Amino acid sequence: MNFVEELTWRGMVHTMMPGTEELLEKEMVTGYLGIDPTADSLHIGHLCGVMILKHFQRCGHKPLALVGGATGMIGDPSGKSQERNLLDEETLRHNQECIKKQLSKFLDFESDAPNRAELVNNYDWMKDFTFLDFARTVGKHITVNYMMAKDSVQKRLNGEARDGLSFTEFTYQLLQGYDFLHLYETKNCKLQMGGSDQWGNITTGAELIRRTNGGEVFALTCPLITKADGGKFGKTESGNIWLDRRYTSPYKFYQFWLNVSDADAAKYIKIFTALPKEEIEALIAEQEAAPHLRPLQKRLAKEVTIMVHSEEDYNAAVEASNILFGNATSDALKKLDEATLLDVFNGVPQFEVAQDTVSGGIKLLELCTEKANVFPSKGEMRKLIQSGGVSVNKEKVTDVDMTITADNLLDGKYLLIQRGKKNYYLIIAK
Repeated sequence: MNFVEELTWRGMVHTMMPGTEELLEKEMVTGYLGIDPTADSLHIGHLCGVMILKHFQRCGHKPLALVGGATGMIGDPSGKSQERNLLDEETLRHNQECIKKQLSKFLDFESDAPNRAELVNNYDWMKDFTFLDFARTVGKHITVNYMMAKDSVQKRLNGEARDGLSFTEFTYQLLQGYDFLHLYETKNCKLQMGGSDQWGNITTGAELIRRTNGGEVFALTCPLITKADGGKFGKTESGNIWLDRRYTSPYKFYQFWLNVSDADAAKYIKIFTALPKEEIEALIAEQEAAPHLRPLQKRLAKEVTIMVHSEEDYNAAVEASNILFGNATSDALKKLDEATLLDVFNGVPQFEVAQDTVSGGIKLLELCTEKANVFPSKGEMRKLIQSGGVSVNKEKVTDVDMTITADNLLDGKYLLIQRGKKNYYLIIAK
C-alpha cells in the first residue's frame, strides 16, 4: 500500500517536501508526529494525526508518537492567540500514560514487528539540557531572521494577541526542531508529519538537521479539519469531544458523528475511518440516492465509535438513541447508566421533587400536576391516560390512579414521563 496515495485520496495531504514519496517507496521509514499532552485524554481534534500514524504503520512504516512533555511546558504559538498553561512533571507523566493507552487502540506498540509503534517524550531528552548547551548546540545554527519569517511568529507579532509573543514561545520552533534532530540521530527518523499549522516548525527542524550534520529529512502535513459551514471541527456548545468516556460518554460521542452534515460525512468518513476507497464510494453513492436514510453518517458513527470505544459501546449508543427517537422498551431504558441517561435526555424539560415525596408513595396524577408541571390539570392528564397517551419509564400507564414509589425510579432518582409520542419530561427526586 502506498502511503502518499492512500492519504491523497482521503484528502489528508496539505503540503509535502519534494522527495518524500520516493523515500517512502524505497525503504521502511521511521516517521513521527507530535501530540500535545496538556490533558489526560486526546480529543477528536487529534484524530486526524492519529489516523495518519495508523495509515503509516499499515503501509509498513514505523510510527513514533511524540508526546511533547517539554514543549507542553512551554506552548506552541502556531494557531494560538494566547500562551498556554504550564504543566508539572507528575501531570505530564500521567497524561502521557493515558494518551498511550488511547493510542494503543489505533497503533501496534506491543508486537515484535520491525515497524511497531513507539511512544517517545521530548521531556526525556530536554530535561537535562542546560540553556548554555542549547544555545551552543542549537541556537547558533538558526538565525533570528529565519525564525522571524515564520507565519506563526508573524501572526502573533502583528497584533493578533494583545501581549505579543513571549521569548519562551518564540523559541518553540527551535525546541521542535531539536526533537527532529534528536530522533534523526537516535532513531534514524527521516520524516515528520503534522497539521498544516506545523509546517514552519517542521521545516525549522529539517533546516537544523541540514546545518548540523548535512542530513536530509522530509515532511508531510495534513489540512486542518473544518466543517462545511466554516465552523471549528470538534467543538460543541459543551466543549471538546473527548476520546475518554469520563469527559464524553460513548453515546454523546456516537451522536456527534451521527449528526454531522452530509457534506462533512462524505469528507470525514475518508479521514476518520480505515474503510477502503470502493466501500466509501459505494456509501457516497447510496447517500446521494437516498440522503434521508443517512447511510454515511450511520457508518461513520459506527466505525469511529467502535474504533475509539468498543462494539459493545456502539450497540449501547444505538439502543440509547432508540429510546428517544425509536420504539425502545423499558428494559433498554433501565440498562442506561446515569451519565448516558442524562446525555440522552439533555434538553428535555426537567423537574426536581423531594426524594421523600416519592419514597413515601404519591399518585402519578398529583406528581405530574402539583409537584411537577408536566400537565396543566389532572382532568387533561386523566383523559390522555385513558386514551393510552401517557408512559412512565417507557411503559404505558393504564391505571389513572397509579401510585409512584421509590421502586419506579431509574438509578434511584429519575422518572421519565412521556406525553404523546414525542414529548418527554424528566422528574428528578433529590
